[in-house]
Amino acid sequence: MRRRLIQSTLAVVLVVIAVFGVSLVIVETKTISNSAQERVESEAVRLASIVDSRLFVAQQVDAEVLRKQVTQDRYYAVIRIPGEEPIEVGSKPSGDVISATEPGEEGETVTVQEPRSSVTREVGRTLLIIGLVALLAVVAAVLLAVRQANRLASPLTDLAETAERLGSGDPRPRHKRYGVPELDRVADVLDGSAERIARMLTAERRLAADASHQLRTPLTALSMRLEEITLTDDPDTVKEEATIALTQVERLTDVVERLLTNSRDPRTGSAVTFDLDEVIQQQLAEWRPAYRSAGRAIVSSGKRHLEAVGTPGAVAQVLAALIENSLMHGGGTVALRTRVTGNQAVIEVTDEGPGVPADLGARIFERAISGRNSTGIGLAVARDLAEADGGRLEMLQTKPPVFALFLSRTPVRKSQGGENEPMIR
Repeated sequence: MRRRLIQSTLAVVLVVIAVFGVSLVIVETKTISNSAQERVESEAVRLASIVDSRLFVAQQVDAEVLRKQVTQDRYYAVIRIPGEEPIEVGSKPSGDVISATEPGEEGETVTVQEPRSSVTREVGRTLLIIGLVALLAVVAAVLLAVRQANRLASPLTDLAETAERLGSGDPRPRHKRYGVPELDRVADVLDGSAERIARMLTAERRLAADASHQLRTPLTALSMRLEEITLTDDPDTVKEEATIALTQVERLTDVVERLLTNSRDPRTGSAVTFDLDEVIQQQLAEWRPAYRSAGRAIVSSGKRHLEAVGTPGAVAQVLAALIENSLMHGGGTVALRTRVTGNQAVIEVTDEGPGVPADLGARIFERAISGRNSTGIGLAVARDLAEADGGRLEMLQTKPPVFALFLSRTPVRKSQGGENEPMIR
């Protein structure tokens, strides 16, 4: 591209120089020739007037007198006076000459000649000057073309590299501008695309991490149920464990669907009114074997038969994350307490462990934040699920740790202003 820009600019300059240079050469040559002819004619008139004045007063006219009036190196003059020998002044030129003859009032004639070679030399000097100016113009045009080509080609090279980086999976925007509106527009589009790709990749990585974390516990529980089936010959036990396993498979399916839904639009939900006791008892049944293996207990207390508005599967996932967090990082008995505050149902999860370190505080819900060597994803996913379901997850106390899930007890509807308002039933 640089070569094409330089060649095109140079071609335009050469065309301009050719058109105007040839015209200038023609005009200057004609001007110099006319000027030389006028000088010779003027010299002839001047000498004729001198001869006339001397003849009028009867003074002698000879070569010695006229030689002082003529520039010998430039002109050659011949004065012809009737009845006398021609008088020659200066050196007679050889070759082509420029000549002018002027008659005098006393009958004499004055002829002045100038070698055409002097005109040729003057034309040559003029052509040399025009040629030097044209050469300087070409050099300036080349330098300007190189600068302009670099100004245009370098940004295009940068933009091509940016596009190549996007194609290779590096979505970092460069935020580099070049002062050319069209190129800056392309850079804006590429940076916008890079940011969108980065968000998409982040969402995909988050979905993969969330899926890995959220599916781990249901799969572990399911494998435990299947092991129970393989270790028993009692048909009733097999039937019971199979029923529980099928329930866990349904929950596993719900977990996958919920993760996919939140990855596309976290505001999308299918809130219904459900019984909190059923979700809590389901979690107790699933987690008791794990707590029993760890030599710990998990219990529930508080207000019974509470109804809340939300997605049972999402609430179950939030509680599972809190219970698993207590199993991994807490100690002693884990208690699930239900209570009512205002128009909200609250489920508190607490244990007898050392609590949350002071340096973590509210950051416990941030991704990759963990008090031990864990993924740091569980609580972040739990908060996202709670907020997507219209509730909220908070840490009420650090020592001992108390996490609270707040759920609305009244269905919400969209007001005309776009805000959530409780529905009157």
